[in-house]
Amino acid sequence: MNPTIDLSAAREQFPILKRKVNGRPLIYFDNAASTQKPQVVMDAITTYYSTINSNVHRGVHHLSQEATEAMESSRVTVQNHINAEKSSEVIFTKGTTDGINTIAYGLRELVEPGQEIVISAMEHHSNIVPWQMMCEKIGAQLVVIPMNQDGELIMVKAKELITKKTAVVAVNHVSNALGTINPIAELGVLARSVGACFVVDGAQSIPHMKVDVQELDVDFYVFSGHKIFGPTGVGILYGKSEWLQKLPPYQGGGEMIKTVSFEKTTYAEPPFKFEAGTPNIEGAITLGTAIDFVNSIGMDAIAKHEAALLDYATQRGKSIKGLRMIGTAQEKASVFSFVIEGTHPYDVGVLLDKMGVAVRTGHHCTQPIMEYYGVPGTIRASFAFYNTFEEIDQFYVALEKAVSMLV
Repeated sequence: MNPTIDLSAAREQFPILKRKVNGRPLIYFDNAASTQKPQVVMDAITTYYSTINSNVHRGVHHLSQEATEAMESSRVTVQNHINAEKSSEVIFTKGTTDGINTIAYGLRELVEPGQEIVISAMEHHSNIVPWQMMCEKIGAQLVVIPMNQDGELIMVKAKELITKKTAVVAVNHVSNALGTINPIAELGVLARSVGACFVVDGAQSIPHMKVDVQELDVDFYVFSGHKIFGPTGVGILYGKSEWLQKLPPYQGGGEMIKTVSFEKTTYAEPPFKFEAGTPNIEGAITLGTAIDFVNSIGMDAIAKHEAALLDYATQRGKSIKGLRMIGTAQEKASVFSFVIEGTHPYDVGVLLDKMGVAVRTGHHCTQPIMEYYGVPGTIRASFAFYNTFEEIDQFYVALEKAVSMLV
């Protein structure tokens, strides 16, 4: 039986989809930047603050215990969603960037000068800059797996570049700029074959597909709550227990300690070792609500619908004069990136906004990708399960009108 989505019922869950922008019904195609929030998530935020608002893990009173139970229940929800072996392998962070920085900072003490950090040519800046900072600090070398014109990693080169000198392999699961789904399982085999730590940026994969961290056999996997219909300011760092044990903490303070004296401090066990200070309690709790909501829709149904949207948008794009797709990999998630000959992406984006269509324009925090394709940026339409084929039709009407005004 093929999974399907009741689109009308699903869209009813998102109040913002009813609003108008510049007098036009909102068409929201900027989901790769951040997704909209269902009513149940907004209700959960209100419920937290109106019924159990309190600090967690450190209070004996009733509200603190309830808040703690709700936060730890959310941790288990995340554990089950990504199939982590233990809930203690799930760390609450501020988001994907915070998670990667936590890993990179900790690995400074475990990577030796002269060793190599391997990333790919299609990384977001948040999976480039922390590793550059690490390399500069300890004298390691950054190595980049190249890609081809379709936006696919050249795996022959990956096999050559991942060697005994490789300490870390850090790649994204799905490219935010191209939509490419990278061969994570194959890259993981290469990393493990040389004893390298395997880090995966899952910011763009977590809303679109099932993620099983044990099946993928990753050492670390990070993602953000706001990409999966949850609140901003919260994310997840999954780490295998053995890595979390040896990774030093990124921040010091309250909650992450076992004992403190003026002579020496000892650290708490994971996950609390990496959760210094008062956490984003509201965010942590309601991220669990968002994941429950996504699972009520069904990840298989989401993947099927979004694949159909992407295919439809791609086919429609072939009829637009001067449209050049950026990123034509065989395996893609819900990202349609393109440029229009004779126009600047920003100008197209502004005109689309005047017609109620929200897209992202620019380099998408992937300047090396834009340099590779020789473009200043792209126009990026990115889809979620609440988007419709009719919206794509309206998008192309608006796009053709915008192009006629610019060319």
